[in-house]
Amino acid sequence: MASRADNMASGISFANFSKATELKQRIWFTIGALIVFRFLSFVPLPGVNPLALANLYENAQGGILDIFNTFSGGSLQRMSLIALGVMPYITASIVIQMAAALHPSLMALKKEGEAGRKKLNQYTRYGTVFLCAIQGWFIAAGLEAFAASNGIAAVVNPGIMFRVGAVISLIGGTMFLLWLGEQITSRGIGNGVSLIIMAGIVAQMPQFVGNMLEGAREGSISSFLIIGLLVMIVAMILFICFMERAQRRLLIQYPKRANQRGMMQADRSHLPLKLNTAGVIPPIFASSLLLLPLTITQFAGNQLDAESGVGGALGTILLYLQHGQPLYMLLYAALIIFFTFFYTAVVFNPEETADNLKRNGGFIPGIRPGKRTADYLDYVLTRITVVGAIYLVLVCTVPEYVIAQTGLPLFFLGGTSLLIVVNVTVDTVSQIQSHLLAHQYGDLIKKAKLKGRIR
Repeated sequence: MASRADNMASGISFANFSKATELKQRIWFTIGALIVFRFLSFVPLPGVNPLALANLYENAQGGILDIFNTFSGGSLQRMSLIALGVMPYITASIVIQMAAALHPSLMALKKEGEAGRKKLNQYTRYGTVFLCAIQGWFIAAGLEAFAASNGIAAVVNPGIMFRVGAVISLIGGTMFLLWLGEQITSRGIGNGVSLIIMAGIVAQMPQFVGNMLEGAREGSISSFLIIGLLVMIVAMILFICFMERAQRRLLIQYPKRANQRGMMQADRSHLPLKLNTAGVIPPIFASSLLLLPLTITQFAGNQLDAESGVGGALGTILLYLQHGQPLYMLLYAALIIFFTFFYTAVVFNPEETADNLKRNGGFIPGIRPGKRTADYLDYVLTRITVVGAIYLVLVCTVPEYVIAQTGLPLFFLGGTSLLIVVNVTVDTVSQIQSHLLAHQYGDLIKKAKLKGRIR
């Protein structure tokens, strides 16, 4: 029989928005913050010529810059104040998480609770500033060199002052985005940093749809191809929703305890193990590593000595690492599988989970507490991670194959982008439902108090 909470959750409808005043305020605040983010993406860096920069980016696209440009909503293409987006923060956060799982002092700091979490967040921000400084300097220097080699005046006054100003501006833009994301998390709805990334991806969809419809009108794109793409996108979204919500729930049993009526009763709960514990980290790392040689060639290829054979070697590598090539697809799938197992091992520690269960008196039926429980958790996690890795490979390689065969710029609708958009959307809708459920509980409590006073 369903509980009262389950019945209330199933009866939630979005028609209750008019009564939930606080939820409406949070949604409007989130929309306003995302609008500010989009406005900032059109503010160029000091000393950059936006008109000349558009022509320059057409010669540099196709490498790792496309990943940053997609996640920043086209800010890198326009070289705006937030050209780096929140990717330095994501990278620093991943590094701190890995270090906390491997370094003893950081591991002890992680177990200190709220104080330890604040300290790790502080280290993450320091790492973000450091990465922004390095990436900003290389972007400014690469922009000068690449513009000079192509004969495009993208930088008005190149030199040390331009580089220093660009680094300071990029650090300020990224840190402002982090502050904006924290405000969305605390005063708005959903995870702020994730919503900023999703807004950057979704912002490029109208332009792609317009170009695709224009191609269909001119006859360069077949109508059957457009219908097939729409069917593929809908099917992938449904598949991602199903797989991201999939869990392996392990039964956890606790010793018998006395309840309010004085009767002995055994408590039971479940330990949920997600099918995809690593999230979107494996595709991001895998695509970044594969596109790194192409980016190096684009920025440094014109300066390489042809007689040394370095340029020819890189050209041969790029020939086999093009989108849709068998070697590229094979390496992409292998890197996704590797990073899936690696990051899952970093995020989930079976020994720590088994120790926590043992301290709280919980155990898995039929499994001894301690080392046997840790071995069993590792066995189950390894099996479901295999399925999760295969799922990520399918979601990420199918769009890459379609991009290679059709020639359409579907990069922002690739596996990584779809994973981010679907996950953030599902998480935001879940939080909205939680607020509506809390609002219904509040109404029931007020009615119960009113009836008690009348009686």
